[in-house]
Amino acid sequence: MIPLTIDSFEEIVNTVCNTDFIEWEKFKGKTFFITGATGLIGYTLIRSLIYTSRKRNLDIKIIALVRDEQRARERFSGFEYSDENLKFFEGNVEKLPYIDNSINIDYIVHGASKTASMSFVNEPVETIETAVLGTINILRLAKEKNISGMVYLSSMEVYGYPQKGHKVRESDIGALSPQDLRNSYPISKIQCESLCKSYSSEYNLPVMIARLTQTFGPGVNYDDGRIFAYFGRCVVEHKNIILKTKGETERSYLYTSDAVTAILTLLQKGTTGESYNIADEKTYCSIAQMAEEIAKENGILVEYEASELLRKNGYPDTIYMDLDTSKTLKTGWFPQFRGGTSLMLRNMIVAFEK
Repeated sequence: MIPLTIDSFEEIVNTVCNTDFIEWEKFKGKTFFITGATGLIGYTLIRSLIYTSRKRNLDIKIIALVRDEQRARERFSGFEYSDENLKFFEGNVEKLPYIDNSINIDYIVHGASKTASMSFVNEPVETIETAVLGTINILRLAKEKNISGMVYLSSMEVYGYPQKGHKVRESDIGALSPQDLRNSYPISKIQCESLCKSYSSEYNLPVMIARLTQTFGPGVNYDDGRIFAYFGRCVVEHKNIILKTKGETERSYLYTSDAVTAILTLLQKGTTGESYNIADEKTYCSIAQMAEEIAKENGILVEYEASELLRKNGYPDTIYMDLDTSKTLKTGWFPQFRGGTSLMLRNMIVAFEK
C-alpha cells in the first residue's frame, strides 16, 4: 500500500473552527438540537461545535437526540466534552421524548433518517414513517421553541434519474414512481421538504433544506453499507473490489468538514424555505472510476459481477447526479477540502486502520 496522507478528525474540527465565512459570534451562548446525532454528519457537526466552542469561548450547548444513550456515549468517547455542553436525550423522532418548557433551543439540525438502501425496499413503511412523522414532530418543536434557524438534511435522491450531461439545479425535481418500493426514501424526502416549505410559509419558521450529495471522510463507521465504506474495507482487508453493477452511476461527493460548514452557513445565511444543493462539483466521477483509482493505488483489483437482482437488493438505477451548487455558493460557502475523492478515501481508510 502506498503511504497515506492523514487528515485526522482533529484536523477536520480545526478546519471547521477556522472557517471564516461562518460568523461564529452569532452562535455564542446558543443551544443546538441535533437529530441523527450518531450518524456521520451529526457526529462530525457535534464534535466540531464542541471543539469550536472551547477554542473560541462560545459556550455553545448541544442537545443530541439518540435512540440508545449508552451507544451514543461510546460513539462520543475519546474526546473531551462535559455533560453541561452535550446532553443526550434518548428517544426517536417518531415519538419525541419530553422536552421541558424551560429548555431553550435556538437552532435545529434534523438529520435522523433511514439510510440503508435495503431498508428502503424491505422496510418502506418504517422508512416513510421515520421521515414524515419525524419531520412533523421536529417542525412542531421548532415552532414551539421559536427557533432562530433550522436545517433539514434532505438528499440528492429527490432528483430521481437525471440525464447524463445535465447540471442538476434545485428546481429539477425528478419523476419518481410510488410503485417502486425503493422510492419510499426519496418520495418521503420530498414530502418532508414540502412540510418544511409549508411551515416556513404558514408560520414564518426559519427552516432551510440541504440536499446533500454522498458525504464521507474520517468518522464513517467501518460497517457502513455505502459504497465508499465498502471500498475502504477492501483496502484495509486487502480484498478485491467487487461491483454488482457496471459502476456507471456518476455523482459528486463531499468531505465531512465541508458538509458541516455548509449546514452552519445555511443556519446563518440561508433563505427561509429554500433548498440548497451541497456538493463539491470538482469530485464528479463514476463509481467505476473511483473504484479503479483506489484499487490501483492500493494493489488490489476491481471485479464486475453485474446482477439482474439489483433493484430487489436496494440498488438504484444508473444515475448522473451532477449537482449545480451555484445557489449555495452565493451564501459565501465553498468546499475547502482540495484533495478530491482519492484523498477523501485515503483519510477515511487511515481512520479505519486506527
